[in-house]
Amino acid sequence: MVNITINGQAISVEKGTTIMDAAKKTGIHIPHLCFLKDINEIGACRVCVVEIEGQEKLATSCNTPCEEGMSVLTNSAKVRKARKINTKLLLSDHNVNCAECVRSENCTLREVANDMGLFVNKFKNTAEINRWETDIPIVRDASKCIKCMRCVQTCEKIQDLGIWDVIGSGYRTTIGTSRGMTLRGTDCALCGQCITHCPVGALSERDDRHHFARALADPDVVTMVQVAPAVRTAWADEMGFKADDDTMGKLVGALKMIGVDYVFDTTYSADLTIMEEGSEFLQRLSNRGRYTWPMFTSCCPGWVRFAKTQYPDMIKDLSTAKSPQQMFGAMSKTFIAKNLGIDPAKICSISIMPCTAKKWERSVDQVNDAGFGSDVDIVLTTRELARFIKADNIVAEDLENTPFDGIFGEGSGAGVIFGATGGVMEAALRSAYFLVTGENPAPDTFRDVRGMDGWKEAKFDLAGTELKVAVASGLGNTRKLVEAVRKGDVEYDFVEIMACPGGCVGGGGQPFEEAMEKAAGRADALYGLDSINNLRFSHENSAVQLTYSEYLDKPLSHRAHELLHTELEDWDLTIKLEK
Repeated sequence: MVNITINGQAISVEKGTTIMDAAKKTGIHIPHLCFLKDINEIGACRVCVVEIEGQEKLATSCNTPCEEGMSVLTNSAKVRKARKINTKLLLSDHNVNCAECVRSENCTLREVANDMGLFVNKFKNTAEINRWETDIPIVRDASKCIKCMRCVQTCEKIQDLGIWDVIGSGYRTTIGTSRGMTLRGTDCALCGQCITHCPVGALSERDDRHHFARALADPDVVTMVQVAPAVRTAWADEMGFKADDDTMGKLVGALKMIGVDYVFDTTYSADLTIMEEGSEFLQRLSNRGRYTWPMFTSCCPGWVRFAKTQYPDMIKDLSTAKSPQQMFGAMSKTFIAKNLGIDPAKICSISIMPCTAKKWERSVDQVNDAGFGSDVDIVLTTRELARFIKADNIVAEDLENTPFDGIFGEGSGAGVIFGATGGVMEAALRSAYFLVTGENPAPDTFRDVRGMDGWKEAKFDLAGTELKVAVASGLGNTRKLVEAVRKGDVEYDFVEIMACPGGCVGGGGQPFEEAMEKAAGRADALYGLDSINNLRFSHENSAVQLTYSEYLDKPLSHRAHELLHTELEDWDLTIKLEK
């Protein structure tokens, strides 16, 4: 332990503790813009400076360790002056048209500047000219970038892709894609983690709300919305609800008030995914010699992009099952349309997703098999939906709870936990056990795959067969796992991969808050909803049963393969421009 004084208050902290963390222990918040603990600790923004007695130069509190006898001032005249000047300089290189910024309500720079009373800046504005394509899933506005390096470090240290880099020199220094390529020319997974870690509006998802509004305004269009499992606990962050509140009914009510014709639960197609993927896994097990192992899940488009660019020889090891989003899209314009008596040519299929990569996935030609254009026409992130609701001046807390429409709004608890890391694995094993034995296991038999660890392993007995399974979330953890498999250091039968840390609950399209990692709490909420659900097995979903009995016949049938499966080897990774 070392003894220091902060603003006259004596405290003891462990050796190696930074001044910023020590101040936090005393209830003192030191403003900062670039700092991300264990990810970006480079002191680039210079907003977190403090004065150390006996030292002429101010020190960055985010990466300066406490030393015995150190006396620190976080609010001296010298510190206040320096912080204001540094923040003004950042503002002079920043597009400050906040009213038109996607982060106007959630911008760390705006908050810091307002707290300092910086309403007038005498420095000449020299914001960089923006030259980015605005019609691809991830949009960068160079005029708002403050060169904090968060996107660079997040992509490098968490996702292990290194898509972003510092380019230029001197006053021309900026952030761009590595090797001067366009984003479409890189190996970007489109996971959107760079967006959720950006402190300003320099990075965002492509805004597709105008497509949604156009569909709502057309009397000849039937709008059909699916809501992903991970959205149900995350949209509340934007609307003022508690994360553990069950607000799904209010979300459905908001969509109905907006003017949507049909609102269904993607959990229905998550259950379909389990039936197809689980059956495929059992089929491979019974013909083990014909396949290489393990079998990987395929429902995460960020992971699919990562696999195709980093390990193309392993694509054959991924399940051929489409994602729940695409399965619902295929069903919306075939069986659901038929069941409801709707002309499928009139359906606009819209998905509300926690993911930015889903915007790309819907455009892949190889997943559009229903015969009526794209199976999914529009993808909105959780954030985009929240903005749309607010734009219509809907007071979410005053909404009545509204059920999903009809039978296709039914979903199991197994489908709900799809949104959390390990959830797909657990759901699949629940139904695989039934398909092998004809009996349901205890619902929580496979809970060992739960948790926020980036790489988890477990062994289970499946009717006398020992299964070795693994779960990874975050592409950095994924690379470690895949490399271990390739080297023969580990052996698994079944592996679940999610591109975003924590799974879809921590997706690149989810609401976020400065320095807050919310995936764990959202995952706990999903598991809580599963535990109280009367239906906890995908194979018991009556909508799924009806789909097979009246349309698909059985899992892995010819029609199921046509509509619910895809050849990943043929997928085109091109990031298409959309108007």
